[in-house]
Amino acid sequence: MTRFEFNTLVVRYTESLRGYALHFTHDNEDANDLVQDTMLKAVTYHGRFKEGTNLKGWLYTIMKNTFINHYRRFVKTSSFVSRSEEISNARLAFSATRNASENKFIMEDIKGAMTGLSDEYYTPFSMYFEGYKYHEISEYLQIPIGTVKTRIHMARKRMKKALNAYKYERS
Repeated sequence: MTRFEFNTLVVRYTESLRGYALHFTHDNEDANDLVQDTMLKAVTYHGRFKEGTNLKGWLYTIMKNTFINHYRRFVKTSSFVSRSEEISNARLAFSATRNASENKFIMEDIKGAMTGLSDEYYTPFSMYFEGYKYHEISEYLQIPIGTVKTRIHMARKRMKKALNAYKYERS
């Protein structure tokens, strides 16, 4: 299927996608934005569509995943930004009692817990912590991806046990 034929088929589903987008957003403008993002992704990644499969289902899946990703991003950013002008008394007391030297002690404890890990756990855990994906770690260490996941999981458990003193300090 040529790119033009694919684009023509995608455009045919615009109204159907708009209705589906309204189901998620409950707002016309947000629904139009979601449809536009979906169409853009579909056209951009048209090579990943397998001819003969359900195009409408593929588009709906793109839309659902796009909406979920936008929602997660919104929740993450709005949890960091306070929308009120004032800081609550509880937050003020919390920020006034914490200081940089306490953070230094915590970081030293974390480093100590990490150095307590054996190399087989330390390397995959530190790579994952630095942002490497499981498959990248697997390729670098030349071990199966399941082994990478297990070692990271075991490292987390050991770190959690070593840092047990901080268990109830979260607010």
